[in-house]
Amino acid sequence: MSDPSDQQPPGAEPSGPYERLGITPEASFEEVQAAKQARLADAGDDPLARSRVEAAYDALLMERLKQRQAGKVSTAARTASAREQLAPPPPRLALPALPQLPMPKVAAPAIGMPHFALAEGQDLALTLGGFGLLLGLLLLLPNASVELILALTTALCVVCLQRRRRRFLAAVGWGFAALTVGLILGGLVAGATGLPAGLPLTDQQIQGLPALALLFLVSLLVA
Repeated sequence: MSDPSDQQPPGAEPSGPYERLGITPEASFEEVQAAKQARLADAGDDPLARSRVEAAYDALLMERLKQRQAGKVSTAARTASAREQLAPPPPRLALPALPQLPMPKVAAPAIGMPHFALAEGQDLALTLGGFGLLLGLLLLLPNASVELILALTTALCVVCLQRRRRRFLAAVGWGFAALTVGLILGGLVAGATGLPAGLPLTDQQIQGLPALALLFLVSLLVA
């Protein structure tokens, strides 16, 4: 048989803060705030009713504060923890992928022994005609710049090799190698023998002839 003091008479005001706010002990803090605002709206301009709502709200907060200080986990805290466990994790923001720039493919230069073959067709005509003209300039114009003629000869050698080998860097390498070796040979020949008597050639012309001849052979035979 229950105690009569535990029973509220009909029409009496609720005595507990949860009952006054119309919520349960499992209510979260956000639900407590919403219930307070709802009760204040129901009270309107009645100062007594509004003071009861404020008192119930303060009592509820004080009760939860005491539970926390005592090391007790309130029912609302347990309910909130359970909701967090059941709730799906927030989606992660996907960062846009950086565009991948295409990397140019650079072919490694092929290093190997050259293939020797006599030039044919237009390549042969270009080699014979071009080197014949430059040889004539070197021998018939003693006052002409030998450096300029050798530069043109090296350029012609690079063009001929490029047409046959289709590799520009290799053609340039062969051209400058032939020029260097030819100049060294020309210097050795001019320094060792000197100018033959009656030969209408200058020292620079004699030094340039081996370089021109070697460039001609490279253009004619290297494929």
